[in-house]
Amino acid sequence: MPAGMKPLEKFLKKQTTALTRAGGFGGADKASGTGGSRRRASLSRVVPFFRETSPESGQAREVFSPDTEEPPCWPLATGATLAMAPGSGGPGFGGSSAGGGGGGGGDVRSPSLSSDEQSSEASLVTDASSGGGGSGGGGGVGSGSPLSAETPDNLTLTLLDSVAGKRYGHCTETLLDDFMLTHPIFLTADRLQQVLLQQFSLETEGRMGEGEGWPGGLDGGERKRAVLSVAFRYLDTYRELLQEEGERSNSFPKDLYMCAVQELGRYPELVEDVLKLQRWTEILHSPSDEEKESRKKQVRPLFRHFRRIDACLQPREAFRGSDEIFCRVYTPDHSYVTIRSRLSCRVGEILALVREKLQYSEDQPALPGNLVLVAVTSAGEKAVFRPSDEAVFTTLGVNTHLFACEPPELETLLPLPEEIHWSPGDSKLHDMSAEEVANQLVVFDWELFSCVHEVEFVCYVFHGEQARWRPLNLELVLQRCSEVQHWVATEILQCQSLPKRVQLLRKFIKIASLCKQQQDLLSFLAVVLGLDNPAVSRLRLTWEGLPGKFRKQFQQFEGTADPSRNHKSYRDLMAGLRPPLIPFTPLLLKDLTFLHESCKTFHGEMVNFEKMHKVAEMVRTIRRYRCTPLVMETEPSPSHLQTKAYVRQLQVIDNQNLLFDMSCKMEPKDT
Repeated sequence: MPAGMKPLEKFLKKQTTALTRAGGFGGADKASGTGGSRRRASLSRVVPFFRETSPESGQAREVFSPDTEEPPCWPLATGATLAMAPGSGGPGFGGSSAGGGGGGGGDVRSPSLSSDEQSSEASLVTDASSGGGGSGGGGGVGSGSPLSAETPDNLTLTLLDSVAGKRYGHCTETLLDDFMLTHPIFLTADRLQQVLLQQFSLETEGRMGEGEGWPGGLDGGERKRAVLSVAFRYLDTYRELLQEEGERSNSFPKDLYMCAVQELGRYPELVEDVLKLQRWTEILHSPSDEEKESRKKQVRPLFRHFRRIDACLQPREAFRGSDEIFCRVYTPDHSYVTIRSRLSCRVGEILALVREKLQYSEDQPALPGNLVLVAVTSAGEKAVFRPSDEAVFTTLGVNTHLFACEPPELETLLPLPEEIHWSPGDSKLHDMSAEEVANQLVVFDWELFSCVHEVEFVCYVFHGEQARWRPLNLELVLQRCSEVQHWVATEILQCQSLPKRVQLLRKFIKIASLCKQQQDLLSFLAVVLGLDNPAVSRLRLTWEGLPGKFRKQFQQFEGTADPSRNHKSYRDLMAGLRPPLIPFTPLLLKDLTFLHESCKTFHGEMVNFEKMHKVAEMVRTIRRYRCTPLVMETEPSPSHLQTKAYVRQLQVIDNQNLLFDMSCKMEPKDT
């Protein structure tokens, strides 16, 4: 990951580092050797976080214990769920509604981001064993039947059994949703498609040579309809992602359609499903003319190099890897070439385009040799990309630029001059109302958040650079969060007049308050964290000029942003909100990261499906946040459009050293 994203990476990984120091996770799935011992020790320490009470037996049950000889059964859902958040439910893992009831009860929580607030192991064991029977906990269903730990292929067959025989009754829908949201973690899309095709074509009563019959003596038609039901759910869940893959994904519905057509003579009841498959083949193979024309006409602003007011005023739509963009790639002397590239293309392709451009450049005295692509931040930090890296554009920091150079020139690379110099001046914010700015922040955040496919959250945490689908839109949301924080600091530190700085401080606190009222927790916390920037918080004269009412209000906001007790204040706030709302996305990823790092995905070849269920529960929580559309009434006017353009093209300084220098010049340490 480029250096520009390091602060967020630290945020997501800080508690994992604390656990590693306490015992060490070792390798992600190591079962032996030194790394395995370290992981075993640390998991034994973390396991008390995941104890539940079974409503049938009243006994504590572990989601995963590496010391057991046989893997336990992973139930689909029980009366109590894994409670990573405090007992209030919140946006963590407890609670079956967006506000959440007591998700498993007790104060069972993940380690806090602040090490001085981390609970002791003994207290966590006590909390976990005493809080198992919370009535608000539930994974969206009541008591469920157990789903045994199986290999990935056998899990697919168990899912088909459930859909065909309705063996789990009302639990089938949750099981199907769990599987679809999390299967990329343990089963590739290609393998899932292969198993479904094999099962549809199966003629015998056995399954894949196991000699095991389908439940309840189901006939062939019921079996095939079960396969088609799962296939339709898969296509519906991943529709947008599959559309951009072209022929790689189009072959699956086409092959299944051909198999189904051949079976129509024997199973005429499949006729509606065959027609549905035909429609899916057309949808994935060729988008409608309207969609093609729309994507041709739309200018999609992504990079800060190309600022167009008319483009940024258009509503955001989800980015796809196949989208074409323009980008500037700089050389060591700060000249640049403009290339046209797909968003998901590899670094090797980008360098080939750069080399071709430089070859015909009059300023280039000699042909470029072995080029490397480097991301250079405004602070001068460098990150070299590998030729096989894909979709690097959305991973760049706010003021991070791409450079192409030969390896010996790497040390000579410097940030662009405009990134390391600043000029004082009055902020445009003085001429804008806090209400209008807050409204535009909320609308833009909602557009960005709505563009994120729910599967991107899973891919970001569990796969990283190896994901089949890059979390392009999620990376842009995270970039926006960082951008708003630096925007707050930049505006205040560029203002040389003390009275005007105090006015800006008041305005930002009011903007944060309005964002909170409109349930945009992303901009709310980003503004609060921006005001908490050390370069801003040290401005004693500025803060002393703030009226007491505003100081008290900001102290309350700081309490909400307090990370102690695993962000309890924030989670309590979220528990009282109803959709539509925009959560603080980095904290969602932090929760998913903790769940991923704290217990294994596999036990040998067996899948820890209870872990998959908890991951899916988190994704369903995100889904609930967006289940109601955000509607805001705004009247277009010249000032409205000006504010909208300003909010969507924030000019920021993200070099912390430069911000601190600006702060010290404004109010020296001896004042």
